[in-house]
Amino acid sequence: MQLPGSISPAQSISYAKIVAWLAAFIPLLRLFYLGFTDQLGANPVEFVERSTGTWALVFLLISLAITPIRNLSGQAWWIALRRLLGLWMFAYACLHVLAYVWLDYMFDWPDIVKDIVKHPYVLVGASALLLTIPLAATSNQRAIRQLKRRWKTLHQLVYLVAVLALLHFWWLVKKDVTEPAIYILCFVLLMALRWPHWFSKK
Repeated sequence: MQLPGSISPAQSISYAKIVAWLAAFIPLLRLFYLGFTDQLGANPVEFVERSTGTWALVFLLISLAITPIRNLSGQAWWIALRRLLGLWMFAYACLHVLAYVWLDYMFDWPDIVKDIVKHPYVLVGASALLLTIPLAATSNQRAIRQLKRRWKTLHQLVYLVAVLALLHFWWLVKKDVTEPAIYILCFVLLMALRWPHWFSKK
């Protein structure tokens, strides 16, 4: 029985999704604002690429944090946010790649191929994006019903996506690896928080 004035799980999900949508738009709105006010720095293209790529990684890690939060809090409704956050990760990853092929190389595919050969981190990043496509395409109830147990197996690719994205970031910065190191530590912590749950299931 729901106590008077208390929030039901359905209401919690609705409020949380609204907050997630509003929060996810903030980095994008910030980019537009900085662009219109000419505050993207000396290299605007690099700024856009770094910003969208960083936020894609942030949303990826937040989506991975949902399961530990659910396990620790005992509140199952948190899982309802995971797919939404994953789709936002995919959206920012697509913007990141679009900025690279459009703003940086103007769709000059021969030069893009040369850059991939010269810089392996580009290939690693592209591989991470390709692996997110089937995850985004199956992030709906219909796919869950059709794939059944295979859906969960397919979506375990997110861990490989995270490893590739972190490696991409690490190779990209070259010298000062402080920021990617922080994200790597966050990923390791999120994986460690899953271990007790995995062991208890086994």
